[in-house]
Amino acid sequence: MTALAASILAMGGLGAFFAAALAIADKKLRVEEDPRITLVNDALPGANCGACGYAGCAAFAEGVVQGKAPVNGCPVGGQDCAEDLARIMGVDAGESVRHVARLMCRGAVGVARDKADYVGPSQCAVQDLVSGGSKACEYGCLGGGDCVEVCNFGALEMGEDGLPHVYDDLCTACAACVTACPRDLFELHPVDREFFVFCKSHDDPKTSRAACDAACTGCGICARKSEGAIVVQDGLAVIDYDKLDPSLIPLEKCKTNAIGWLHPEKVPQPVEAGASPAPDGKASS
Repeated sequence: MTALAASILAMGGLGAFFAAALAIADKKLRVEEDPRITLVNDALPGANCGACGYAGCAAFAEGVVQGKAPVNGCPVGGQDCAEDLARIMGVDAGESVRHVARLMCRGAVGVARDKADYVGPSQCAVQDLVSGGSKACEYGCLGGGDCVEVCNFGALEMGEDGLPHVYDDLCTACAACVTACPRDLFELHPVDREFFVFCKSHDDPKTSRAACDAACTGCGICARKSEGAIVVQDGLAVIDYDKLDPSLIPLEKCKTNAIGWLHPEKVPQPVEAGASPAPDGKASS
């Protein structure tokens, strides 16, 4: 009984000692969290999509409070969210330019040619890994819809042409589709940017044309007229938007329409000499 009592007393004493040590350590080593982190986190949309470059909204909130992330760095929340965070932080919100996803491929059904019949899982990632799918172009959209599956905002839908289509009003530029596409065909651009090279092929001209009627063949005609805004790199035209003047590009000479406007019908038409603009924006003589 004496040994048992001694053991109990010893264990109790050790327990009391460690409890006291932990209590002291908690007071001495405690790091007080800035209450603004909670306020910023509560003001965020809570999508936890990672589009801001952080692991989630909580990590982004810490970055904002620590001065490592801009208050207008949440593409999902947009300008309203930026202004809320700016009020919490006591800074200027600046301008949050809204971005959306753009598909850099026009290899629709009947435009991009098939190399074989593909039988297997439809997911793009699987097709790309196993055999490259049925399409002859090794750079084009596989049409499996991986991008649609990962979009949490309903901003993507597969069209009858076999390509995913973006709904600008629903897209938050979360970049989930950018990550999901095994061929890196999605890019994030300002919503008012409409001029693109809709191709990612680096094949030689003969191979590109044989694989897809909408392929960029790297002919360089657009580059020669662009005053340095377009260069051909590894067989593909690449745009420098800081220098681009779309009016200089001879689009009619691009035989595949690989470069051009996303919505040609929305592009203002030049007013001919001697004509005056009509109220509907068209020229009238």
